[in-house]
Amino acid sequence: MGKDLNIPRYTEVYGDTMSDTTVKIHLGTKSELNKFREYKNESYDEVINKLIYIAKNPELSKETIKAIEKARERYKKGIFVNEKEARKRLGL
Repeated sequence: MGKDLNIPRYTEVYGDTMSDTTVKIHLGTKSELNKFREYKNESYDEVINKLIYIAKNPELSKETIKAIEKARERYKKGIFVNEKEARKRLGL
């Protein structure tokens, strides 16, 4: 299995304060960005920062990226372990 990604959230990297700007992108680009969202309300800023982090850390192997894609597909299909079950399995 791939290594733990530990990708920091926006607030962990840049703090809570954020000034806004408008960026024009094509609808196709927006659709592609949507594919990288981990949850419905994830902002485009979070998605873009996640992609920047990955681009700056090329040690992510193709195997790791495939594992992430497979995990996202399982999640979309509802095939995952909830927190309660994970705690039980880990003996916590």
